[in-house]
Amino acid sequence: MATRLLILEDDDGLRASLRLVLEDDGYDVVEAVDAETALRVVAGPGVDLMLVDLMLGGMDGFSFIQRARPQTEAPIVVVSARDGVQDVVAALEAGADDYVTKPFVVEEIKARLRALLRRPSMAEDHHEVRGADVFVLDSLAGPLVFDRGAAQLTRGGAEIHLTNTEFRLLSVLVDNAGRVLNRTSLLDHVWDTGFFGDERLVDVHVRRLRKKLEADPSAPSTLVTVRGLGYRLDVR
Repeated sequence: MATRLLILEDDDGLRASLRLVLEDDGYDVVEAVDAETALRVVAGPGVDLMLVDLMLGGMDGFSFIQRARPQTEAPIVVVSARDGVQDVVAALEAGADDYVTKPFVVEEIKARLRALLRRPSMAEDHHEVRGADVFVLDSLAGPLVFDRGAAQLTRGGAEIHLTNTEFRLLSVLVDNAGRVLNRTSLLDHVWDTGFFGDERLVDVHVRRLRKKLEADPSAPSTLVTVRGLGYRLDVR
């Protein structure tokens, strides 16, 4: 079955061009000119991947991502002319998986989509160790239980939702518990080996994960920063 790809873009020419190119690559492309239409697509038959512009009429791309993310784990790639650091960080914080600035080379879009498709879902990633790969993470807010086989993080029996990217990031950190991992290493292991994305992806997703792990994300005790080197996860 063809991969279902949503393009949310209000520039008719660009949207049509992307559709033609990506359909040639075998994608089943669905177009949306506004966020409201795109949300109906996500809530209905759903999609496997999304390309999302930020500057839209009506609801903007940031709001769309925030509203769509709880409904789907489908990877979201932002494609926008807004290239400021704040814009990139805000989009990733909202739930995007990657960010490409306009103008872009179509081959770059294709490569990033392929990289995201190579990433297994949470269930696929560790179904073979279901119930047998459990870790306890120390936290001032109370111990966290990460059952990787069940793709589940809980505190006091209550589940804490993880996106696919957050799950993979936590998995890599758990596998290397007590060791410092630099941003390049995390980018390679969480996104894709040889992935040419921005290291800001790592920083933003670490920050998002901290909000779910830490009692005080501004003063982390579980997922800590080792200045000048990278990040370290402490487990027991």
